[in-house]
Amino acid sequence: MAYESEYPPFYVTVDIVVLAIRDGRLNALAIRRGPGHDEGKWALPGGFVGIDEDLEPAARRELEEETGFSVHRDALQQVGTYGAPDRDPRYLRVVSVAWLAAVPDASAVVAGTDAAHAEWRPVDDLLAEDLAFDHHRILADARDRARVLVDSPPPGTRPLAAAFLPSDEFSLSRLRSVYEAVLGRELDPGNFQRRVKTTQGLVTPTGRREPAAGGRGRPAELFRIRG
Repeated sequence: MAYESEYPPFYVTVDIVVLAIRDGRLNALAIRRGPGHDEGKWALPGGFVGIDEDLEPAARRELEEETGFSVHRDALQQVGTYGAPDRDPRYLRVVSVAWLAAVPDASAVVAGTDAAHAEWRPVDDLLAEDLAFDHHRILADARDRARVLVDSPPPGTRPLAAAFLPSDEFSLSRLRSVYEAVLGRELDPGNFQRRVKTTQGLVTPTGRREPAAGGRGRPAELFRIRG
């Protein structure tokens, strides 16, 4: 028996912002739209949620289908929900749930499904372009969320900065480079060290140092995220 309602059905999609640091800059995984609406424009990976599919699995599926890139379910967190009536002119109504993931490795990607091309691009460059749909707003919101989570992680949570690091052990200069890339500004080395070591209590020393590289100076001390 069909259920009748005064409220018309609408579509649900997912959009995924995957961030990584390349050459000292914050990058996002982006696709070029294939044939159809907004053809040729840069966009975020994403697509429609299946009728028998939950949101987070749909986000991981769409990401892999469109770029060949996969993330662990624990890496994803919601950025927001976007439901302006005219956000997708192809359909009567489309509501999208946006997701954010930070990864340590901007590995090669391959376009699939309705993506003509996929690649890592600097976030600032993408935000300077006319992106498809409302993806400019989604990307800007995700970048701002990343900045908050890097600079002021909620108590009891693992700092987002750790997700950008390829190893559990790191020098403070390496950690500072992550903060600078995400925040988009240079940080004073001395103030940064005092902050993460004492004020925030973010890191703890490992008692080890970086392997000697044949250069001058003492090898840098290695730390790990506390907790």
